[in-house]
Amino acid sequence: GVHRQILLVTLGWFVGYQLVKRTEYMHAKVDRELFEYIRHHPVDFHSATEKKTIGELLEDFHPIR
Repeated sequence: GVHRQILLVTLGWFVGYQLVKRTEYMHAKVDRELFEYIRHHPVDFHSATEKKTIGELLEDFHPIR
């Protein structure tokens, strides 16, 4: 009856909550490791000395007709 539906909804909510919490923890762990690696190896991740403009990044437009 209704009590089973309430039980299953509660169980589904709890399992979903735990899964979301675990995935957020795993993503935070990976982010922490990557940022730590970047902090220890700044030479590998230095930015370009001169920034390119949008015109340099995009290809020239040549209309077909």
